[in-house]
Amino acid sequence: MALSPTAAQRRVIAAADPVTGRLKGAPAQLAALVKRGLAFRHPRPPHDHFLTPAGHRIREAADESGDPGAPGTPGTPAASDAGGVFAARVGGEEPAPGDSGPARLREVRGAWQGLLELRRMTHPDGSTDRPCGWERSHLVRAAALALEAAGHRPAGPDGGDGYRVRATPQPEAVAVYEPDGTALRACAATLERAGWQVGEHTEPHTRARYLLASPRKV
Repeated sequence: MALSPTAAQRRVIAAADPVTGRLKGAPAQLAALVKRGLAFRHPRPPHDHFLTPAGHRIREAADESGDPGAPGTPGTPAASDAGGVFAARVGGEEPAPGDSGPARLREVRGAWQGLLELRRMTHPDGSTDRPCGWERSHLVRAAALALEAAGHRPAGPDGGDGYRVRATPQPEAVAVYEPDGTALRACAATLERAGWQVGEHTEPHTRARYLLASPRKV
């Protein structure tokens, strides 16, 4: 069972990336969070630290109360792109300054690795081949992260080539649009490898092809 963190440790938790749970802080602070069961050290270089599900619950409780030092209560991981926090590009938005190039690619791939660790920590069998609860409650962002991390290019604000991920009225499903047929099929293959069930469909009015993707449960 996780031990209650100190006020200083809660501030480190509150500053964690809300999507991946990646932590920044002094080595002693991070080690203390690991000891309390609120964080884990990634086994591969650069050995970053990430929140465990218990740590995510404390972070969410602090978000809801507005007090980073407040004691945590059970909740679910939250995601926000406010304040410069990482957010995968869903397509059609204006890129932020510097939101491209090698630095962006490293950031996206780091977020994807963090999400895989969240899968491992939250699935009873420790599997990483299917989406976790956070992804099911943030479908558009989760699908966009899988696509961007695999190197697919999001559409710009003026349209054109590139993927666009959008919510749908269907429960637990997103639509992925990409005007280039070859690129659309490549998006489908990426999402299938990331643990999504994917089907290709045609819009009845525009005849445009698109993907309908849902998180795989088993």
